[in-house]
Amino acid sequence: MNNISKKILLIAFFLTVSVNLYSQKEKSNTIGIVDVSTIATQLPESQEADKKLKDMQKVVTDSLMKMQESYQKRVEGYLKQKTMMPAAEQQKSEEAFRVEEQQILQFREGKLTELGQKRDEFLEPIRNKIKTAINEVAKEEGLKLVLDKTSSVVLFNDDNMDITFRVLDKIKRGKK
Repeated sequence: MNNISKKILLIAFFLTVSVNLYSQKEKSNTIGIVDVSTIATQLPESQEADKKLKDMQKVVTDSLMKMQESYQKRVEGYLKQKTMMPAAEQQKSEEAFRVEEQQILQFREGKLTELGQKRDEFLEPIRNKIKTAINEVAKEEGLKLVLDKTSSVVLFNDDNMDITFRVLDKIKRGKK
């Protein structure tokens, strides 16, 4: 082979190696990291949902406090008069207190379930909005996998893989 052929072969070899290395670099960054909690806390809808839930929780807590205070006063009154009551009346009063305790517990459990359902109801559209924006950014960036930064699965990530603020920007631009 002459010198020119060797040089052309050498250049072709380096071009092939360079193209392969470049394509491997492009393929290696197909994972993105996103901090869903950062996005959620910055959305006005999340803040509004949080306020509604706290207001509802306060109403439930206040109702429970009133029920418990009323119950406690009746128990204290009963204990003061218990020694002067006939045994049958004592038994009837104590059974009424057990029933009332159960009612208070059932009220509490029912309200906690209701609050959980309301929380899910308020957060579902927010989750969907965030997921849609993540999907759009992932497609734009050519990502194959996006992980939540706050999950225990992500042990380390390079900051240039974090798409949190691109997703947040996508959501905010989508409002305009």
